[in-house]
Amino acid sequence: MSTRIPLTAAGAERLRAELEDLTRVKRPAVIAAIAEAREHGDLKENAEYHAAREQQGFIEGRIKQLEADLSHAEIIDPGKLNPGGKVVFGATVVLADVETDEEKTYQVVGDLEADIKQNRISISSPLARAMIGKEAGDTVVLDAPGGQREFELVEVRYQA
Repeated sequence: MSTRIPLTAAGAERLRAELEDLTRVKRPAVIAAIAEAREHGDLKENAEYHAAREQQGFIEGRIKQLEADLSHAEIIDPGKLNPGGKVVFGATVVLADVETDEEKTYQVVGDLEADIKQNRISISSPLARAMIGKEAGDTVVLDAPGGQREFELVEVRYQA
């Protein structure tokens, strides 16, 4: 039985774009680099050749991984869900730290598309698990390594 991997439509599009770049740009470039390195003669001591072959291995591995992930993906459009104001997969939330009043905005996404630099947190992360099912105005308690942290759920939005 294969497991379905939840993805937002935007996350699936980012993965497809990466796959497209790898297959249409990076794969041909590394093949050309290998061909050029072969022309330099003895392959045993040809560092350019070995580096290009290693890069080719990484590219091919990533292509296979992306293809597998996309084939098992279940695209969930948060804009079409009707969660009644509760935090669910795909929701964008605004959290306020109770101690500092600092506000942060996060989108709850699948494991494959999580990127904290882009404020996308995984559905399986402790923070997302603490927020699931809560509504704006609720308090979210997170058990962090430094102790419990409290947040107020300021806003919940759903966008495609």
